[in-house]
Amino acid sequence: MKEGKLRILATSTEVLPEEEVSVLTDSENKYQIILFNDEFNTFDYVIECLIEVCEHHPEQAEQCTYLVHYKGKCDVKRGALSDLEPRCKELLRRGLTAEIQDTNA
Repeated sequence: MKEGKLRILATSTEVLPEEEVSVLTDSENKYQIILFNDEFNTFDYVIECLIEVCEHHPEQAEQCTYLVHYKGKCDVKRGALSDLEPRCKELLRRGLTAEIQDTNA
């Protein structure tokens, strides 16, 4: 079964294998990368960076890019600090303006 797709078996007796699901606890998911608007990078470039660095789907990357453009910033990734630090550094290396924030702050 593909992630993000709902499969409904109304009249089938097919048994689907169980899938292991990883659940993030609040302590693991307490940080976020905030991406800020700038006057330098194109929409296409920002979308490409979000897909490659933050593992966004194209539609998600496009939506975040529009939010950054119109609102000035957007949280583009949430998770553990150890996961977000290298991603944020890579966004910065690519010329984007980003920072990590504690969601409880």
